[in-house]
Amino acid sequence: MFWTRFVMAVKTSAQPAANPRKKPRQARAKATVDAILQASAHILVAQGFEGFNTNAVAERAGVSVGSLYQYFPNKEAIIAEMVRAKRTRLLHGLQAAEVAHQESDLPEALAALVAATIAHQKGWPQLSQALDRAAALVPLSEEGAALTAAILDVLQRVLQRHRVADVEVAALDLLSLCRGMIDGALLRGESDLDDLQARVMRAASGYLGIAVP
Repeated sequence: MFWTRFVMAVKTSAQPAANPRKKPRQARAKATVDAILQASAHILVAQGFEGFNTNAVAERAGVSVGSLYQYFPNKEAIIAEMVRAKRTRLLHGLQAAEVAHQESDLPEALAALVAATIAHQKGWPQLSQALDRAAALVPLSEEGAALTAAILDVLQRVLQRHRVADVEVAALDLLSLCRGMIDGALLRGESDLDDLQARVMRAASGYLGIAVP
């Protein structure tokens, strides 16, 4: 699945990075980059990576192609920036959940991690899935791989704290299991997030062989 490729990317050798040309400093420049990224999100969801190009992005964002190239040398750099931002948001949510539940038992800590993942995905699940697909096609920097590793580290620390065996494999499996269920439910348009949380927890608890909270 695409999410498995996403989390396993940290295991692969580094490729040439698709990085922005420069970071926006002033408010006007930041607004331009935000418009480019918003336009990119809409096009990626509607047309996929194959229909994604810098001319279409510039037109939808209301900027010139020259202005776009000031910040992004190619479409891969735009996708890479979006993927990095996505991974960073998920990482911050998981880290906050970990810190808040350092003294909790495993079911409560796991429930907090699941809730953080649902919160991260619920805004625009179609974009999340499109970015997971695109991430397999775009060379990301060492920073991107480090973010992936950091996400797994959070899960591994929680599992290790509660003496779960084979924490590396367990973290990969749980991340794939949870993301698969969450993405599928949100893409179907489910809105009862409490019920979704309960179902994901039943699956994750069954995998770990622990009581469902």
